Amino acid sequence: MLSTLVNLGPSEICWLTATDLVRRMRRRELSARDVLRAHLEQIERVNPQVNAIVTLVADQARTHALSLDEAAARGESLGPLHGLPVAHKDLAETKGIRTTFGSPIFKDYVPDFSTLLVERVQQAGAITIGKTNTPEFGAGSQTFNPVFGATRNPWDLSKTCGGSSGGAAVALACGMLPIADGTDFGGSLRNPASFCSVVGFRPSPGRVPNVPTRSAWNVMSVAGPMARTVEDVTLFLSAIAGPDPRAPLSIHEAGSRFAEPLGRDCAGVRIAWCRDFASLPFDPRVRDVFESQRANFEALGCITEEADPDFSGADESFKILRALNFYLQHHSLLEQHRGRMKRTVVEEIERGSVLTGPEIAMAETMRSRLFARTAEFMRAYDFLVLPTVQVPPFDIDQEYVTEIEGVKMPSYVDWMRSCYFISMTALPAISVPAGFTPEGLPVGLQIVGRHQDDWGVLQMAHAFEKVSGVAARPVLVSPS
Repeated sequence: MLSTLVNLGPSEICWLTATDLVRRMRRRELSARDVLRAHLEQIERVNPQVNAIVTLVADQARTHALSLDEAAARGESLGPLHGLPVAHKDLAETKGIRTTFGSPIFKDYVPDFSTLLVERVQQAGAITIGKTNTPEFGAGSQTFNPVFGATRNPWDLSKTCGGSSGGAAVALACGMLPIADGTDFGGSLRNPASFCSVVGFRPSPGRVPNVPTRSAWNVMSVAGPMARTVEDVTLFLSAIAGPDPRAPLSIHEAGSRFAEPLGRDCAGVRIAWCRDFASLPFDPRVRDVFESQRANFEALGCITEEADPDFSGADESFKILRALNFYLQHHSLLEQHRGRMKRTVVEEIERGSVLTGPEIAMAETMRSRLFARTAEFMRAYDFLVLPTVQVPPFDIDQEYVTEIEGVKMPSYVDWMRSCYFISMTALPAISVPAGFTPEGLPVGLQIVGRHQDDWGVLQMAHAFEKVSGVAARPVLVSPS
């Protein structure tokens, strides 16, 4: 390590941005082994308190880091994620590394292949160090499962971190990883990002191809990046985005598109300020944090207007399509393993098994009408801005929220409508930190862009991040 970093210890290396880490490794100010060692030490110190990383392959990672340093010494071309430690969500198959899906059925499953996303991350020079926790089969926005237990929120260990990419969000918030991947069907990249004060981006369907998959035409479930800054999310996206011939919905735009500078002039940008989004109930503490950020958008030169698209039919359609997806993905497990599956997963599969053709047709019709209405609405606005989640982080022992502002939540997903209504539009959306409740719990703000305008969403989020200045470390992981 060069003298410029003599006073920079492992705990500080963990808090450098991914972009800065790559820059320093390219300049040979840090080695991949330095960076890996610092993050492994942080994992050893912090992970027992939060349970975010559930499978660790430290020796394999050290071998990989050494090979990267040797390649750098030979002057070989380095990938965009060179030397960055990463852990993959435990729903993504990783060759030679246990992948459990949070289910006892797969607690010893070690795949002989990796998903396309994992392959791209590794080809870009990142170092796989293990897997992050997730609910069983990704069902629900509360990260717990019978294999590994619950993942705790580092801002308050008595609270949930959200989900289903909860382990990823916590690992980032704790400085155990500089980048992490996740998936999002009804909010699983955005919800935990909001609950942990990090950044989670749901890209447009097809931006990051899902390969392999049983549902190649599904636009609901997407994979995407998480990090502590928008710039780092964009760096990660540049490595994992891009078409693949095995994915029929691939967007034919190279990932390198996202390696460009994020700066933009926001003057005159028109924003639909959705303070009463879809007439949903929101916890007053969330509303207060959300409203406090309107002035920052206006300080950027944006024009904010209170407006709200029509989301009628979104809830009914989402629940039908969600049940259909669970049946498609997991029905073959039900007959043999019913007693080893979470109640909500069984219920989703069973509901999917009895859906009729007319019901599915109705759901698709409602979704198509929603897309058309939203596209027409977005002709007048560049972005929608709304709270990411309707509530702040709740008790770790509570499976899901049952009531918001006196309104009952009948099912385990109803409290997540501010996220899954957006999923139904297929529009790109990002959650960025917006502030904290009086109790110190994180609140995220959601920026939604026009059809396939992923770049615009990232630029707007980056501009907001700079002017809002919402940045902090949980007391749990602050240097002593």
